[in-house]
Amino acid sequence: MSAPLGVGTRGSALARAQTDWVLASLRRSAPELRLAAVPIVTRGDRDRTPGSSPDFTDAIDRALLGGQVALAVHSAKDLPLALDPGLTVAAFPRREDPRDCVVAAPRAGRRLPRGATVGSSSARRRAQLARWRPDLRVREIRGNVDRRVARVRAGELDAVVLAVAGLRRLGRSDEASQILPISDFLPAPAQGALAVVLRRGDAALARSVGRIDHRPTRLEVTAEREFARELGGDCTIPLGARARAGAGCLALTGELLSPDGRWRLRTRGSGTASDPGALARRLARRLADRGAADLVVRARRRSR
Repeated sequence: MSAPLGVGTRGSALARAQTDWVLASLRRSAPELRLAAVPIVTRGDRDRTPGSSPDFTDAIDRALLGGQVALAVHSAKDLPLALDPGLTVAAFPRREDPRDCVVAAPRAGRRLPRGATVGSSSARRRAQLARWRPDLRVREIRGNVDRRVARVRAGELDAVVLAVAGLRRLGRSDEASQILPISDFLPAPAQGALAVVLRRGDAALARSVGRIDHRPTRLEVTAEREFARELGGDCTIPLGARARAGAGCLALTGELLSPDGRWRLRTRGSGTASDPGALARRLARRLADRGAADLVVRARRRSR
């Protein structure tokens, strides 16, 4: 019997839970595949210092391009906006809840008290928190879900902001003390979605993996990523986007914020589902006409 195909993944508990979910889906939909997870340490896993720009895909994609693994599972929001030309996303499985949530210390209660200290690794979340509740003390923190929540339990922070999808995939939904309103906390592009990446040209494997592709998720993720790409967004830019696909149509809301949350440019629109990129580019140009470049420059200066 041939050896199983290697599936590149980060080694964190969340990454392994996500990969295990994808493998279970593939075993049901493509039973002809024999698959085994291969944990790989990325640059983002090694460098978790505040102010860094973590890359959670680099080493895994090199292993994929080099043939050490046959496919990779990534959080779709971690994918580079320009994927290596030798790679392709064979499947975006059905998306989880893309919203953000608060995990708070018991002393903080369901509503954070005035002046509470809240930690987040995301420039977007920190800007949104500052705009939503200017009284909060927002701190940049790094680390996986366990490390961030441990800082709350140890009393270093009153709360942290995390993705609902991550807690659900870890079976820890009950730890969320508050789901944040999407009207104030537009998620990161592709948040809650996973991406299964292959080497381009592996047609047989692509057909098998493609059975778990979820078309509405692909349309939404494509629009959100194209919106970010058109504006030059990256992890240092406070940028949010949320697309909704349905009945042949696609709606998209996108925003840019200043790092302190004082300024926000937001736009929304809709179009046909046949060309999600066109809608994204149209809305991005609308923000560009309203001064988006100035906010991007301000955010990049702040991140240095």
